[in-house]
Amino acid sequence: MRAGRAPSHRFPSIAASMLCLLLALAAPAWSQEGLRTEGDVATAQGLYAAEVPVNSQTEQAREAGYARGLAQVLERLSGDAGVVNRPGVAQELRNARAYVDSYDFRQDQGVSPAGAPTFRTMLVVRFVPEAVDSMVAALGLPVWAQPRPKPVLWLAIDDGSGPRLLSTGQVNAARSVLDRAQARGYRLGLPAGGAAEQAAVGAIWRNDPAAVARASARYSPPMQLIGKLYRSGGGWTADWTFVDSGRVLATRSVSDSDARRAMASGADVAADALVQRYAKVPPSEPAGTYRVAFTGLRSAEDYLRISAMLQKMPVVRRIAPARADGERVEFDLDLLTGMSGFQRMLGADSPVVAVEGTPAEYRIR
Repeated sequence: MRAGRAPSHRFPSIAASMLCLLLALAAPAWSQEGLRTEGDVATAQGLYAAEVPVNSQTEQAREAGYARGLAQVLERLSGDAGVVNRPGVAQELRNARAYVDSYDFRQDQGVSPAGAPTFRTMLVVRFVPEAVDSMVAALGLPVWAQPRPKPVLWLAIDDGSGPRLLSTGQVNAARSVLDRAQARGYRLGLPAGGAAEQAAVGAIWRNDPAAVARASARYSPPMQLIGKLYRSGGGWTADWTFVDSGRVLATRSVSDSDARRAMASGADVAADALVQRYAKVPPSEPAGTYRVAFTGLRSAEDYLRISAMLQKMPVVRRIAPARADGERVEFDLDLLTGMSGFQRMLGADSPVVAVEGTPAEYRIR
């Protein structure tokens, strides 16, 4: 069991099985510089922390875990399950170490289907919120504002013996969809499951979202993720409808050989609809080509430092030398989010500093 701070911190310069209850018994963790006390279990708390499985506690495994952890954080912040495919993100994931505040390792013990004990090493990594926020703004990623709604999950399951409503009493059976919702950055609630609510199964099965919405009127907010899960061929099919204030925002049907995966797909249906409606891209300048000047160059080494900096910046899509004159060099830079994004990505350890009062001009340190 190990805990530690990131080796160096800097501001970024440039990441029927439904009913099975998985047991996770965490071993005690050592205290870490006041963050935890002896015997506490290291867990990810908040939007800017993540837990990822790793093969070992080596530096190489930790670096790979940083990238996967940062990808989780960006997915939660944006609500976008495909955020890693957006321009510039993959490049910054390779630089994930720059965003790390601290980390821990945790050993989880479980039981295999055959009854044998299993062990898994988890990396718990915490990122610097201000650094991540700056990167998100610089790359023009969408931001799903807090606080986020907690829709009610109205899910009926028919395993061959007739449809039944999942309620708070069967929370473990709904674990896959509840966990997937948390991975997407929000939570789902379950109905209490009283007699009147059990009667809503009929409305779910006949695809009557208005009747389900009426049954859900006692809950807030007025959002419902409505699903029916049933056997289909050799697997399972889940039919989903997401409703916001009486308006159907999304419908989707998903089939899978694993009931848990089919169930978990509902969280993506709701998240995609919520993100499309509520996530906003931070204001920035338009993408395009900008003339940027650098002054104070005294050697070829200074030029190489600037060139290397530009090549590492994910907001810089293309570099074209424009002019060189003594200690001054100018580039035409194709920037993803204009000069504002460029400035955000420089950071405190950048080899250049902005020239006050002169837009798009920087002086080498």
